[in-house]
Amino acid sequence: MSYVYLAHDVASNERYAIKVLSPALAQDQNAMARLRREAGLGIRLAHVNVCHIMRFGETEDGLVYVVMPFVEGEILADRTHRMGHIPLAETAKFVREMSEGLSVAHEMKIVHRDLKPENIMICRDAAGVDYAVVMDFGLAKERKAGSELEKLTATGIILGTPEFMSPEQLRGKPLDPRTDVYSLALMAYEMLTGKLPFAGRTQQETMIARLRSDPVPIRKARPDLDYTAAVERVLLKGMERSADDRYQSVLEFATAFGQAAQGDEGSGSGAGLLGKLFGR
Repeated sequence: MSYVYLAHDVASNERYAIKVLSPALAQDQNAMARLRREAGLGIRLAHVNVCHIMRFGETEDGLVYVVMPFVEGEILADRTHRMGHIPLAETAKFVREMSEGLSVAHEMKIVHRDLKPENIMICRDAAGVDYAVVMDFGLAKERKAGSELEKLTATGIILGTPEFMSPEQLRGKPLDPRTDVYSLALMAYEMLTGKLPFAGRTQQETMIARLRSDPVPIRKARPDLDYTAAVERVLLKGMERSADDRYQSVLEFATAFGQAAQGDEGSGSGAGLLGKLFGR
């Protein structure tokens, strides 16, 4: 629905990404409403762990665009695929950073609703330390929405990514920040194992498994990596089918996961490395 350009500001010498809505969709009132909503949310989400929208505008000849920081790095999905799995301490660090960015959104009553590894960029700071950035709040939904926004998001079950949707999202139920807790826990599981915790021959079977079955325990999925019971308990609680049984915030989940990881010497990560990573 858009083209994205890399732009260079000759005055500031900074690089930006400019998303331009395709001309055909610029005439679509629903598409324009979604883009305006995305821009309105994004401008309020300025945080080091969020790729936020800086400006929304329209050119004289009718091209509609948004300006964002240029975020350079490696997509989390690509890193997990390349490495097979991501070490525990590094996973805990990324989970903490994603949770900090998401928490800012949640404080604004915004749920991301499409958390997935393809929407996370692993960037590198000036000191050479990797950090996670949450991208694409285009499917984000304000929990207290007006009637116009409710119409746009009424088909939300179609708008998310099925592999990482929470059970309540698959059922088309009302969403709150705990749906992002579920997706974040599921992503952490995949980072640690290189696998998804629910099996199925088709996408539909996988979705049904999330509604009816328990996730495969991480120590069964990857017995070769020797994770502790504490790490497994945190992940399973984060992926509880009922939102009431999960951690009630992304920061609560990230804290519990970090503590479990710090005590998990069997992974070879060690508390010392975890402390260094969190001390970025």
